[in-house]
Amino acid sequence: MFARSSFCNLATLLSPRTEAAIRAMSSASSSVATTPDVDPYDDPTVDAVYRPFLLPPDIRSTDWVSQLELDSVAALAATTTQHRLRFLVLYGSLRKRSFSRLMAFEAARILHRLGADVRVFNPAGLPVKDDDQHGHAKVQELRALSAWSDGHVWVSPEQHGNLTAVFKNQIDWIPLLTGSVRPTQGRTLALVQVSGGSQSFNTVNALRVLGRWMRMWTVPNQSSLPMAWTQFTAEDAPEDGGSRLMPSGNRDRLVDVMEELFRFTLAFRPLSEGMGDRFSERKERREKEAKARAAKEAAAANS
Repeated sequence: MFARSSFCNLATLLSPRTEAAIRAMSSASSSVATTPDVDPYDDPTVDAVYRPFLLPPDIRSTDWVSQLELDSVAALAATTTQHRLRFLVLYGSLRKRSFSRLMAFEAARILHRLGADVRVFNPAGLPVKDDDQHGHAKVQELRALSAWSDGHVWVSPEQHGNLTAVFKNQIDWIPLLTGSVRPTQGRTLALVQVSGGSQSFNTVNALRVLGRWMRMWTVPNQSSLPMAWTQFTAEDAPEDGGSRLMPSGNRDRLVDVMEELFRFTLAFRPLSEGMGDRFSERKERREKEAKARAAKEAAAANS
């Protein structure tokens, strides 16, 4: 059961009228979130596996993400007393020049700029979903990352009017329940799709249904990138690291979505455990406990 003060705190965090006061906090408290080229939390081992989106320091300090005006959200991040927000980013293509992967990297860079701990899962090597390979290393890795996270970013190409098999296979490997742990329940979610042709919303709409099924809090805003093959710089562009999202309203929308995800996650994190407390599950748990007690008493009586 939630105290009324919890919901008041939620409303306060989401209210833009509080941002001016938050922005006035000391710059020292928000330095981690606003300094793109210095991250004291970086671990070279983690970077090598889960942060392929990181740019060389000389580019990171001058690229378009570093120039974004994100003061209000960064100041909001500085108010948290828990660990910094943790985001898992999934993409849905194995192509060498995968535009969903490139879009996922840009989303990850924005969240990283805000001070989040961001990890991108590489779906290469993940087996096709079956009932025999639950112990596979890639399956265990994916499930552990989901359990670790506070929120997800899902980026899928549109294939035949829907999300790709590569993307759906990742979600199929994440169970709704593993013992007493729900790897996705109560987590926030942002949705992004990339299309080779004209703009479409089929995939983000399908992802929204999937997110609801996985019992996640999906933010209202979403990003759909049309004609993705025209939206990124050349792979070998020296000035920005190559394969970077070019200026457009679509790029601005991606920033909007990541800002919204960050705000919602920060607001919902203190409430996530209680918001997943369901009557039906409490009832089922009591019934199981009662049966276990009855069996134990019967065994004791017969001994």
